[in-house]
Amino acid sequence: MKKEGAISDQTPETKIVVSKNGPYLVGGDIPLSIQVITPNKEGFSWDWVEAKTFATGLDYALCRCGRSKNKPFCDGTHEKIGFDGRETATRTPYARQAQEYDGPTLVLSDAEELCAFARFCDPAGKIWSLIEQTDNPEARDLVIREANQCPAGRLVVHDKKTGKEIEHKLPPSIGIVEDPALGCSGPLWVRGGVRIESHDGKPYEMRNRVTLCRCGASANMPFCNGSHASIKFKDGL
Repeated sequence: MKKEGAISDQTPETKIVVSKNGPYLVGGDIPLSIQVITPNKEGFSWDWVEAKTFATGLDYALCRCGRSKNKPFCDGTHEKIGFDGRETATRTPYARQAQEYDGPTLVLSDAEELCAFARFCDPAGKIWSLIEQTDNPEARDLVIREANQCPAGRLVVHDKKTGKEIEHKLPPSIGIVEDPALGCSGPLWVRGGVRIESHDGKPYEMRNRVTLCRCGASANMPFCNGSHASIKFKDGL
């Protein structure tokens, strides 16, 4: 029997296809759950708390226009409203997009255009200041934590001595971001190196963490650029 949101009983390749002016077509039985941004006692974004897990089929379609009445799944509304979902994101690899910030023991890479406005980079004076203090073990640990909590993969840290990324590898999954502190719903948090490709089959760079727009307002389609925060997107979940 098909589960909620299923569109096929065949086992597809694990990937997400950005359909032309339509939904994200998810294949390969990728787990789907709500992930809530949870603040610390100072009110800064600090932890991810998993809420509802959705029953899905081996493949399913997720709303990309922000207007489905069956969120997070697509209900065909994109066709009725004439959704323009043209992909405008650069194909430039992350390493060439990112600006580097040099610290005593770590190097921070920052591709600002990928920002999903989750604000995990803010505690203790912001990560860009903390990077300069990474000869202090506490500051170093906090920089690593903040970078790895960033859902969009905007921020990546490297060990200065070895040059290796300090990246917590995540299992393939999709998180539906909810941001109660900001009073809005966020993007799709795609984790674990899931292949993302255009409707014509051309893949984007495969990464451990990326965020995909689901409010329909990003100027960096298919990726989130924080527009959900400015329009106060709410999915009703």
